[in-house]
Amino acid sequence: MPENQHEDPFENRFATALRDTGEGFRAGDPAALVTGGQVRGRRKQLLRRTAVLGGITGVALVGVGGTLLLPSDVHDPRRTSAAAGPASTAGPSATSPSPAESFSRDDMLRSLKELLPRGTYSEEDAQGTGSTMPPYARLVFDDGEGAAALGLSVDRVDPGGEQAAQWTTCPDKKIVAYDDCTSATQPDGSRLMLLRGYEYPDRRVDTKWWNAELVTPDGAHVSLSEWNAPAQKDAPVSRPQPPLTAGQLKEVVTADVWKRVAAAMPQSPKPSATGEAPPEGRPSGAIAKTLMGLLPENLKVTGRSGPGGEYAYLVVDDGTGGSLVQINVQAGMSDLAGELFKDAEKLPDGTLVTTQESPGEKAGKDVVMWTADTLRPDGLRVVISAFNTPAQHEDATRDTPALTLAQLREIALSTEWDAGA
Repeated sequence: MPENQHEDPFENRFATALRDTGEGFRAGDPAALVTGGQVRGRRKQLLRRTAVLGGITGVALVGVGGTLLLPSDVHDPRRTSAAAGPASTAGPSATSPSPAESFSRDDMLRSLKELLPRGTYSEEDAQGTGSTMPPYARLVFDDGEGAAALGLSVDRVDPGGEQAAQWTTCPDKKIVAYDDCTSATQPDGSRLMLLRGYEYPDRRVDTKWWNAELVTPDGAHVSLSEWNAPAQKDAPVSRPQPPLTAGQLKEVVTADVWKRVAAAMPQSPKPSATGEAPPEGRPSGAIAKTLMGLLPENLKVTGRSGPGGEYAYLVVDDGTGGSLVQINVQAGMSDLAGELFKDAEKLPDGTLVTTQESPGEKAGKDVVMWTADTLRPDGLRVVISAFNTPAQHEDATRDTPALTLAQLREIALSTEWDAGA
C-alpha cells in the first residue's frame, strides 16, 4: 500500500495551515490517526498534544539530553511571581483578566513551573500571547522519580459549542483505550475532564498519557498533558506513572493565571491557510442516522456514537459477532485529489473511489480494516471503514468485518451523502 495511504488528510490539512503561517509542524504517528475512529475534537486533541510537546517550531522532544538543572529562580520567593502577573507587564490581579496584558515565552514557563511540585527542568520551550498561534509551555520535569514530558496550552472556544463539549467529555472506550476518566462541572461553572490513558491505544509500549481539559464559562480552554517518559513518543519509559496526580492536574489547569493568558490572546480567530473559513460538516447524529438507513437489512445496530463533527460510528452484528463501522463525511476536500486519489478509479460523474484491506490501525490482535474512500467532484469526501471487532483497539472477535468491500463502496457512493452537503 502506498505510504500516503497511511496519512490522515485531516491532520495534513491542519499541518499545512500551520506551515503557511511560517511555523513548522511535526505530526506524531500519523498512521495512528488514519481513519482513527475519533470525533474531530479528539483528532485535534492528538494534534494539539503533538504541537505542545513537539513545539510549533517542529522540534520534537527526544530525551533529556543531559543533566537536569534547577533554575535559580524556581521556588525563590524573592522573584516576581508569574502567577501574580507577567514579568514584562504590570497587570491586574489574577481575578480581573484584562486584554491589555501580555504574556511572554518566559512568563508562560514561569507560570507553569510555579504550579508544579519541586523538581528540576530541561528541554524547555514556550510561546507567549504575542503570536497568532495559541500560547503554550512545555518542558521535561523530574521530581526525583524520573524525567517526564509535560505540556500545557491555552486557547479560546465557544463555551456552549460542540467543540467545548468534545474537549470536556470522556471519550468512548470503544474508540479510545484508557484506565479512568471523569468529567464534571466545577463550582464556577467550568467543565473539567481528567483522563488517565495511554499514548498508544494498543499499548504496544508502556507510555502513559494523562490529560486535563478545562473550558471556563467565558470560553478559556486550558489543556495539560503529561507522560511517564521524557518524550511523548520514541523515548523509554522513565517512571511507572506520570508525575502529577489527578488532583494536581486539576490544580494546574484551574489556576487563574491561564484565564488571564486566554484574555490576553488576540481577539480575532486565525483564518485558514486559504483565508476562508473551513467548511462545516453535518452533525454526527445525522451522519449516524443516515448510515443506519443504508445498512443491509441483516445487520442489527448494537452501539453508536454520540454527537460530534463529521465523524460517526456504529457497532453492528450480523449474528456472528460485533463489527465496528466508522465513517467520515467532510466537505471541502478537493485538495486531496492528487494526494490520496492519484491511482483511484474515476466514475463517469468524476467521483474518485479507492478500496483497500489493511491491518487495523490500532493493532488489536488479528484486527483487519476494510475501507472504501470516495471524493466527489464538489470536494465532498466520504470514507467508511469496517472492522472484525466491536472496538478496534481490542482483539478480533470474528474473521472478517460484517460489511463487504462492495457494500462499503455502495454506502460511500450513496446520493444520501450529497443531500445537505
